[in-house]
Amino acid sequence: MTTAHRITDSPDLDAAFAIRHEVFVQGQGVPPEKEHDQHDQTDARHYLARTADGTPCGAARWRVTENGVKLERFAVLEGFRNQQVGAALLQAVLRDVAAEHAGAEVYLHAQLAAVRFYLRHGFETVGEKFTEAGIEHYKMRWVRPAA
Repeated sequence: MTTAHRITDSPDLDAAFAIRHEVFVQGQGVPPEKEHDQHDQTDARHYLARTADGTPCGAARWRVTENGVKLERFAVLEGFRNQQVGAALLQAVLRDVAAEHAGAEVYLHAQLAAVRFYLRHGFETVGEKFTEAGIEHYKMRWVRPAA
């Protein structure tokens, strides 16, 4: 079973950054300076997913912006995709965001390949398709479950 948790130490943060580098920079050709930004060291909250044997396999972050809470940098290593790693990360992030920012709009910029994943997890698309770091995206927002 995969678990995901908020990162509280340097080794886990290093593991998350390594996953993001492999997925975004090496795998998708995103320039390193676009993938790793000032928010990583200042205001973002980071998460790491691990397999049952403790292997790091996914990463994510979120931060507060002028528009609400933005979920970012969801990355799952290729060998662990379609194994509920993304779902574990998203559940951990949304649980914490809902607890800390109950009334805030929660949104993200989803790559086209990930739109269906986010739709299954309570998000809806907002606006037109756009390009970010050379990759097509949709803005999506979380539709909070009724209390």
